[in-house]
Amino acid sequence: MLTWVWVAVVVLALIIMGTAVMSVLGRLSELDRAARKLQARQAEAMKLQEGAAVLERSVLAVQERAELMQERVESIQAGLGKGDR
Repeated sequence: MLTWVWVAVVVLALIIMGTAVMSVLGRLSELDRAARKLQARQAEAMKLQEGAAVLERSVLAVQERAELMQERVESIQAGLGKGDR
């Protein structure tokens, strides 16, 4: 009779451990999904950052061209005698 009690205790312990393992595995799959989402967001952020850098370079180029054009306009106005008085 004592043997059956020990067998029941062992079986119950195995069932509890199996339940705990299944719970942990379920959480691991959720963590894996979350990690994949974060990696996708990181890749998207990197693309946006690269785009922002390209845009910044374009803005600087346009600003330089505007300054050059302003200098040319001032030069032309000075040549025509329309300088600041």
